[in-house]
Amino acid sequence: MVAPIRRLLLHHARDAFRDQTTVDREWKPLRYTGRPDFEQAVADYEAFVACFRPFEVEILFLPPDEATTLDALYVRDAAVLAHDGAILGNMGKDARRGEPAALGAYLKRLGVPILGTVTGTGRLEGGDVVWLDERTLAVGQGYRTNAEGIRQLAAILGDRVDAVIPVPLPHWNGPADVLHLMSLLSPVDHDRAVVYARLLPVPFRERLLERGLRLIEVPDDEFDALGCNVLAVAPRRALMADSAPKTRALLEKAGIAVQTYPAAEISGKGQGGPTCLTQPLWRA
Repeated sequence: MVAPIRRLLLHHARDAFRDQTTVDREWKPLRYTGRPDFEQAVADYEAFVACFRPFEVEILFLPPDEATTLDALYVRDAAVLAHDGAILGNMGKDARRGEPAALGAYLKRLGVPILGTVTGTGRLEGGDVVWLDERTLAVGQGYRTNAEGIRQLAAILGDRVDAVIPVPLPHWNGPADVLHLMSLLSPVDHDRAVVYARLLPVPFRERLLERGLRLIEVPDDEFDALGCNVLAVAPRRALMADSAPKTRALLEKAGIAVQTYPAAEISGKGQGGPTCLTQPLWRA
């Protein structure tokens, strides 16, 4: 999750939000914290895309789909990428149930193999999945991803992994809120990760430390500002929302080069930071 991104899938705000009428109809039922401004969201998304220009990244855009909502902007959640293909999720948020099929259809067009799909009572969202290394997967178990979803994911991955580690997530603000494992943990190098330690289960935090990770702890007043949602574009090269300056300073002190983007319209109101906005298809 920290090797240089070479191929990246995004879903532009222009396509996910469609127009102001769609935004006005959907933002309250989807529990956004405020009404996004469509034109500003599109402009801010362009600034977000521009952050990848200094890197050798091929950028692809998921096309619009009538079966999805504003939340399709957060393209990470509908699938989990392994080295040889994708596992389609089954969303824990009912309004997002159309996203895995839409993403899967596009991945097939790209020639990305679909290794399997979480079905039935299983729930799995990509924001709950963190690769600790090429053979070890940590998966948040909470309101968006459940035990059956984790069981199906492990079965689909089979011998591609040595361990799938369930990480119990707290109730926090309840089932209607969004709390993924990546709300609490973002690797930024092989030996460094941004964390909100107060919500990490003690055994999992100790496991991270045993792996030799240096934990960069987000201040309490920047957790809701998406301080813990940080995308590693390459080792020690990170992209984060402009709403968490204290966390940015801590990252830079730890040797991480940081870029920021205007986050209010495309991240703050939907509570999805740069990891949520991106689906890296290839890192090398």
